[in-house]
Formats: sequence, C-alpha cells, structure tokens
Amino acid sequence: MSDPESSKKNVSTTISEYANSKTAPFIYFDAVACHGALHGVVEIELVARIIIPIPDGSVDLAFVPTGRLRCSPAAAESLRQSIEIAVKMAQQTPQQTLGTAASRLN
Repeated sequence: MSDPESSKKNVSTTISEYANSKTAPFIYFDAVACHGALHGVVEIELVARIIIPIPDGSVDLAFVPTGRLRCSPAAAESLRQSIEIAVKMAQQTPQQTLGTAASRLN
C-alpha cells in the first residue's frame, strides 16, 4: 500500500507508462463556465472567448466551449495537484509579454 503523503509530492508516479500521441487535442481555454458532479463523475466545462465581427465595423464578444472534462474524483485530484504545481512554476519564471492587439474587424 502506498503512502498518501508521498503520492501528493509526485503525481506522475501513478502513471506506469506514457505513450505520446501526435493526434492528442490541444485545448486552450480562458475560463471555466461551470462545473458539477453526476453519479460520482466530475464534470467541468471549459470555454474560450471569441470575437465576432459586426457589419458596422465593431465586434461582439462571446464564449464558446473548447472542452468538456469528465473524470473520476481521483483523476480530478491529480489534475488539481498538477495545476497547483504548474501555477507555482509559472509564477517563478519571468513573464514573457506579447504585444496586445485591439479587437477589431480587419
């Protein structure tokens, strides 16, 4: 039986083999639209902001779903731990700034 404290330190120890796939989707999201649970399954809806051109030259903003996560509570806990670790790593690295472009119709 494994020690629960040791599994918190290194989440990847639960994966015995990892096979890389070139077809795995790349999911970008700006927010979590909603979350819940049904019959013991964790449900999380990811959304991204889109810009919609309007004929008068202005733009409208909307959010569209980019991913729907469904997993066990154990997998959700593993994801939560990985996110916490990655956020700490991102906060320690110098921020790279990208030029910001105004939303407009080209």
